Amino acid sequence: MSIKFDNVDFGADSRAPVRRMQVEWFDQWLKSKDTALMSRPPVRLFVMGTNRWRDEREWPLARARETPLYFDGKGRANTLGGDGVLIGRPRRASSPDHFEFDPAHPVPTTGGSVCCNPRIFPWGPMDQRAVERREDVLVYTTPPLKSDLEVTGPVRVVLYVETSAPDTDFTAKLVDVFPNGEARNLTDGILRMRYRASLGNAELARPGEIYKLTIDAGVTSNVFLKGHAVRVEISSSNFPRFDRNPNTGRAIADENVMRKALQTVYHDREHPSQLLLPVIPQ
Repeated sequence: MSIKFDNVDFGADSRAPVRRMQVEWFDQWLKSKDTALMSRPPVRLFVMGTNRWRDEREWPLARARETPLYFDGKGRANTLGGDGVLIGRPRRASSPDHFEFDPAHPVPTTGGSVCCNPRIFPWGPMDQRAVERREDVLVYTTPPLKSDLEVTGPVRVVLYVETSAPDTDFTAKLVDVFPNGEARNLTDGILRMRYRASLGNAELARPGEIYKLTIDAGVTSNVFLKGHAVRVEISSSNFPRFDRNPNTGRAIADENVMRKALQTVYHDREHPSQLLLPVIPQ
């Protein structure tokens, strides 16, 4: 079985015998049959970029090295044409980035892990450049890579932020940038400000205060090939994949009243906003 996407081909090796694998699993655990299931490694993953399946003994991979890429720029990372970059070390001083989040005009979901009918709402890998042209999207990109870079495992984004709203959201999206400019989404995530400490401890934000947030941006397995670039998008909405935050601090589903929020992302030595990647040594 393989899933086809418009303008994206992961090759013939992307096909997987899903039905056979399901039957084998049920035979092993429900019918107590001795199948080949137990003789194989417990993890099988598809590595994009090289477009190959690979067996592993554990998840996350023990050999993965969490590698930070720090945000940098001159305070104008807004849009694809902005000055946001990803670097190996945080700068001592760096101008923060700002954007306005208007929940009445949220950033539209473009592909990714959405459901349920791709004819109505396309899913999977899609070019993100239309999204990246919005002023309410901050874009940070590495220079073209000089060698292949494999990223396999959980992806996290650490942000140092300030908001004018008592409650709001921050989103992060990992993107593979091709030499021709195509920006292909890999994985994404969101954090609601009131749940920055825990889901069981809602706490509204105070305007003027800087908060450290950690966004779980999902998992992936992708080789950023030589000549490609690593990119992260930061915003406050990804709708309708995630519900929009009305920025009022009221009940989460209460969208009768909405307000705009001024968002600030800091990136300097004291506030090292960063993308954390599980890099597999070559």
